[in-house]
Amino acid sequence: MTSARVLVTGGAGYIGSHACKVLAARGYEPVTFDNLSTGWAQAVKFGPFVQGDLMDRAALAAAFAEYQPVAVMHFAAFSQVGEAMVEPGKYWRNNVLGSLNLVEAAVEAGCLDLVFSSTCATYGEQDGVLLTEDSVQQPINAYGSSKRAIEEILRDFRAAHGLRTVIFRYFNVAGADPEGEVGECHRPETHLIPVMLEAIDGQRPELVVHGTDYPTPDGTCVRDYVHVMDLAEAHVLGLDWLRAGHESRVFNLGTGAGFTVREVISHARAATGHKVPHREGPRREGDAASLVSGSQRALSELGWDPTRSSLKTMIKDAWTWHRTGGYSG
Repeated sequence: MTSARVLVTGGAGYIGSHACKVLAARGYEPVTFDNLSTGWAQAVKFGPFVQGDLMDRAALAAAFAEYQPVAVMHFAAFSQVGEAMVEPGKYWRNNVLGSLNLVEAAVEAGCLDLVFSSTCATYGEQDGVLLTEDSVQQPINAYGSSKRAIEEILRDFRAAHGLRTVIFRYFNVAGADPEGEVGECHRPETHLIPVMLEAIDGQRPELVVHGTDYPTPDGTCVRDYVHVMDLAEAHVLGLDWLRAGHESRVFNLGTGAGFTVREVISHARAATGHKVPHREGPRREGDAASLVSGSQRALSELGWDPTRSSLKTMIKDAWTWHRTGGYSG
């Protein structure tokens, strides 16, 4: 008997590939739908692969017809804050229109359970506030704005067509599969922890600390970090929530612990045994000073337990993956 299939958009990317691994371990068959613009074919290891683009309605319709998934996990999106500040049209066109195509195709196929990978960037700049699912959404860049717009599309399709959704607004993702099957590999890399590891390894001259005059304990940005495997586990719990017949829900995914950039650098030195070459630079436009979760909803309602989300473990797992060389090509 064929396992229940789940269409995973962006399944060749960082978070999507880890979600595919957890899905397969839980008895689902993940079907990756990815255009490989930022993902890697080598990361597709746990189920079928459809190379396609969300802007291609025919390709989406064909994927739904061939695989008849019971649900969708939607990760595919552009997600770089700096780029979003200078190319907003790219983010609105790809993220929003692509998602609209996906949702329409899912509804037409009668696939009405959808888990959406949103972001805490929808909350924008709210310094000193622990963010809950009820916090006001006031994004300050096109990435956050496009994700908020997709959330609104999902609400409208819930009302009109009975689409049932779990929306995850998660904080900074870090780490890698501790078994080394998949990991983080961006070209170029912009996320703090892998950039630090590249600086340690001599693959770049140094880490640039973007801004040291924020209203934080040491002047650098504060972020709440979540291990990618914990995040993937939450997405499968969200899928199970929908398939059990529960109502549509929004969940923040964070640990409630915020770390400054300087603190992350210190932890990286301890975890790797190497100094992190770095220098101070100006603020990066579009960055909030502090983004930290204040929600327990995922823990209390989904039973989510982010066991790997200590900074030490995230850096250790990322360092182990980094030393494998990642994907090639």
